[in-house]
Amino acid sequence: MEFGINFFPTVGPEEKPADVYFDEALRLVELAEELGYDHVKTVEHYFFKYGGYSPDPVTFLAAAAARTSRIKLVTGAVIPAFTHPLKLAGKLAMLDNISKGRLQVGFGRAFLPDEFDAFELAMDESRPRFLDGLRACQKLWSEENVVWDSEFYKFGPVTLLPRPYQRPHPRILVAAAITPSSCEQAGHDGHGLLLVPSISKREKVQEMLTLYRKAYADAGHAPGGDEVHLSYGCYLSEDSAEAMAKGREYSQRTNAVMVDAVAAWGTRRSEGYAGYEAIVDKIKKSDFDKSVAENKTLVGTPDEVTERLHTIREWYGDVTISLQMISGNPPYEETARTARLFAEQVIPNFR
Repeated sequence: MEFGINFFPTVGPEEKPADVYFDEALRLVELAEELGYDHVKTVEHYFFKYGGYSPDPVTFLAAAAARTSRIKLVTGAVIPAFTHPLKLAGKLAMLDNISKGRLQVGFGRAFLPDEFDAFELAMDESRPRFLDGLRACQKLWSEENVVWDSEFYKFGPVTLLPRPYQRPHPRILVAAAITPSSCEQAGHDGHGLLLVPSISKREKVQEMLTLYRKAYADAGHAPGGDEVHLSYGCYLSEDSAEAMAKGREYSQRTNAVMVDAVAAWGTRRSEGYAGYEAIVDKIKKSDFDKSVAENKTLVGTPDEVTERLHTIREWYGDVTISLQMISGNPPYEETARTARLFAEQVIPNFR
């Protein structure tokens, strides 16, 4: 199993100025490299405290690349619907060269109605726009004199510069939420998969992983390339009661900013997002203790979290774990302690 830190900010200027957030986040990147984590990852979101301090993953990961030499850099994920593929492919190819090939590119559809409204895009177009942008980037990275003529973009012939450091292109990962067909498509296309198990029942996650892995194998892709990233909230302390109390506090803060970000789903519907109209009530009813008991969040002592991860491995196989240590805006010192405890007392059990 591999492990990394997922930088998903849930904070605004009233709690922490942006410059302070980035200073602390990049200190944590350096610590992650020192402690032997396998990757750092960040999201793309706008406007809300829910992810809004990360509107451009490439900028953050370029700064991370300058402070590290080994650790993988993962977009989790960029949203092709919000950026022209010529610009997105170029920015990512530039980062791949700056980092000497440490980049993995996660692509996502986005799911917040207010973001689509701000970019003046129809949510019902999100899936075709996602696939179109991803495939355009892949073609721009791997071919020359590219001509693109789709429903959304027309350009070429053009040859992208710089060419990616990795050939034919960086590893592609696809973010999926609750739609099994997205997992099946990712497997068929030979991409990796990004999932958040906390939003689904264990049986649903297993179903999606089975579909993904079967589609990957049936398409004849090379064995071992069916890479799965699972993201979990994480808070560790050597005192179990403290871990639970603090973990609950930061989980509740995260849920509060998420409720604000998804509020528009209370009045919106989209054919491309079946079931999302219930997301507001689902978050409001979230139960921290139940989440811990069901191994949907990694909170506790190092020994308790190790036991939870053994169960997760039994359920889902050998996966990559992305730890959301900064969500809920804990003090830097507490996050650094979690990172150290996890690296020193949990990770060695899975190497």
